[in-house]
Amino acid sequence: MSQPDPDGDLIARTAAKDRAAMHALFARHNVRVFRFLMGRVRNQAVAEELTNEVFLDVWRSAGRYEGRSAVSTWLLAIAHNKAMSQLRKRREDELEDEVAEQMADEGDDPEESAQKRSKAQAMRETINALSDEHREVIDLVYYHEKSIREVAEIAGIPEATVKTRMHYARKQLGELMKQAGIDRGWP
Repeated sequence: MSQPDPDGDLIARTAAKDRAAMHALFARHNVRVFRFLMGRVRNQAVAEELTNEVFLDVWRSAGRYEGRSAVSTWLLAIAHNKAMSQLRKRREDELEDEVAEQMADEGDDPEESAQKRSKAQAMRETINALSDEHREVIDLVYYHEKSIREVAEIAGIPEATVKTRMHYARKQLGELMKQAGIDRGWP
């Protein structure tokens, strides 16, 4: 005479959405599932998350349990699949990290950053050395990205005057940058 299967009964009741049965099943098997997952993923937070996912899958698919193996075996098979998916994902992430590490860093090195900072500082100093009218036009065009027409409207001057001020401001900036020993960065 075969022994009654308390886990099989819990699964059948869980398939009928009996929450008490699900809680009992969780209480009986969560530590085993967690330890199994911990041995695979070697990360407590991930193992806890996967344990919860295993039992969520059981809640959703308990009606598909066919009874060909013990419930504990079925639970560990689900856990195994979750762990393998997690490890595959981790390897893909690591591969992406390895690829990223092998890519050339096209950002500035510390020396280039310092040179750019010093060039930017020199540009600010030379812009500050311009007359108020020339500084205003340069600021509006290059830093606020305004068109000649918009600068004319803002400053209340004709467009031709804006163009003339731009010409002389750029020329003066070029000379000041040259005196400072810095390439002005435009033709």
